[in-house]
Amino acid sequence: MRCVIARFPFDLTKSGVLESMKGVKPEPIAGESVIIGRRQYPVKQVGQIITRQDRRDFSAGEVVRAMTLLGFTCRGLPQAAAAPEPALTPLQRASAMLGSPVSV
Repeated sequence: MRCVIARFPFDLTKSGVLESMKGVKPEPIAGESVIIGRRQYPVKQVGQIITRQDRRDFSAGEVVRAMTLLGFTCRGLPQAAAAPEPALTPLQRASAMLGSPVSV
């Protein structure tokens, strides 16, 4: 498949990507990632290996798009933990029990 990463065209195949990533140890994942074989790699690491370019030259989105089109599973940014709801005052809790709308 022909794709453009960092303004350069590349002919990528699924088997070619698998071969390129064979024996490469995954770095710790802090952002978007792609699953290749049984391992999960950061997208920028995969892009650097398959394009032989500096990671600053391309975006993670370009690599995610290419890997998705090749049939690899990509994962987005890890979700931050949801902020806990503020505690209700005794008056707000009593109002909620009586069916009144609670204002925080």
